[in-house]
Amino acid sequence: MIERATLGGLEFEYDADRGNIRMAGNPAIFIWTESTLAGLLSGLQRMVGTDRFRLALHGGGRDGVDGDWAYISQYPTFEEGFTALIHVAATFGWGRWELVALDRAARRAVVRVHHHWETDIQKVLGVSWGASYLGGKFAGIFQRHFGVSQCWAEQVAFVTNGDKYDEFVITPSEASLEDRLEHMLATDDATRADLAVALERLRKEVEERTEAEQRLLEKLSLIARQEDAIRALAAPIIEVWEGVLTLPLIGTVDSQRAAETMGRLLDTIIQKKARYTIIDLTGVEFIDTATAEHLLRLVLAAELLGARCIITGIRPTIAQTMVSIGVDLGKLTTLASLRDGLVYCIDQTRPAKR
Repeated sequence: MIERATLGGLEFEYDADRGNIRMAGNPAIFIWTESTLAGLLSGLQRMVGTDRFRLALHGGGRDGVDGDWAYISQYPTFEEGFTALIHVAATFGWGRWELVALDRAARRAVVRVHHHWETDIQKVLGVSWGASYLGGKFAGIFQRHFGVSQCWAEQVAFVTNGDKYDEFVITPSEASLEDRLEHMLATDDATRADLAVALERLRKEVEERTEAEQRLLEKLSLIARQEDAIRALAAPIIEVWEGVLTLPLIGTVDSQRAAETMGRLLDTIIQKKARYTIIDLTGVEFIDTATAEHLLRLVLAAELLGARCIITGIRPTIAQTMVSIGVDLGKLTTLASLRDGLVYCIDQTRPAKR
């Protein structure tokens, strides 16, 4: 359901089904000035500070005058168009404007405003920011009228300071809004304080992250040491007799574990100058083909270092795997148990009786 009404020569259209309002054909909203809008602006001011807040409003007003200028341009002269815009502004609740002075040669204009919404908000909040948004709007309008790259609207009278009206003097400006913002950021103590706070927060975050990374590295190092200890416990190399080493393997022996064990055993053979090494497979239920090949290479490598390998405790399934890859078990010294291997090696290392 759409309802229409005309106020001040402008048509208002209400679409109740969609919850929309259009004024003079343009989308619009109604908002409570002294509560909702006041809360919105005061929240922004607290967040960015008064000086940046003023610049932001001024820039917003300046950048939002396309529609205003198009409306003014419909009339034969600027004065007629601006007078018509004054009527529209009053209809839309922007207060009563007066074009007090306009000097084209000097490029200077003076605009006076009564009962503007920015002033109403400041009265409610008990502050005096100035009507920066409206000033930006005037700057944008006269910037186009004067044909210059930029204008600035300087507010010279404030209702919030006890004056009867808000008044703006609009003239060309060499400093753009962006220049003013950059200068403010370079000189404003509050801004420097904000930057210092941000840098301190960043420094603490970096410190905390570095400490967290250090703790993580320490934990990873501890885990690595524990893994090494577990691997050593899972396959301990024990010197049970002078020149005799034993390597009891327990559990599942995969290719990685076999390769690691091979390296440790060969190093120990060299260190201990071992002549015999017993590899006991009593605790191993299964090895795959690749692991069996590793085990065979281990035996051959140990013998190249001068240590004869004796394999004990071979289960039938392991024997089948070795046969399947072509290992001639007859060429290996194999005994039924670790005890038999120990007895054999000890006998071999004892001095011969005369």
